[in-house]
Amino acid sequence: MPGPDLKHDPTELVILCVLAEEPLYGYAITKRVAGQSGGEIKLSPGVLYPLLNLMEKQALIASTWETVKSDRAAGEAGGEADSAEAGEGGRRRKWYRLSPKGRKRLVQRIEAHKAYLSMIESFLPGAPKGAEGGRG
Repeated sequence: MPGPDLKHDPTELVILCVLAEEPLYGYAITKRVAGQSGGEIKLSPGVLYPLLNLMEKQALIASTWETVKSDRAAGEAGGEADSAEAGEGGRRRKWYRLSPKGRKRLVQRIEAHKAYLSMIESFLPGAPKGAEGGRG
C-alpha cells in the first residue's frame, strides 16, 4: 500500500482539476470529465455525489444553490442528483467551486500523482537502473 505521500485517488484529483478551471454543477462535472477523458472516465451519480459531499465536509469545495428554469418534463433531471424541486420557478441546481483549502489539496494531489507515476515507471522495462526506489 502506498505511503501517505503516494496516496493515489484519481477521482478526487480529476474533480479538483475540473473545479480549478471554473465552478460547475454535478451533471456538468460528469460531462466535463467524460469529454476531457474521451469517455474513459465516467463518474456515476453514486460515485460523484458522495465524493462531492465528502469534499464539501472537508472544506475542499464550497457550494451555492441556483434556481434553474427548465423546459424538460418533470422528473427528467439529466442525472442530476443534486437537483431539487423548487416549485413553479424551476428546479434548484447546486454549483461547486474550489475553496482555498481545495487549491492546496490540488497541488498536493498533483505532486502525489506525479510521484506515483514515477514509482510505477521505475518498474517498466527500460527504466533507468537505480531509479529512485531502485530495483536493486
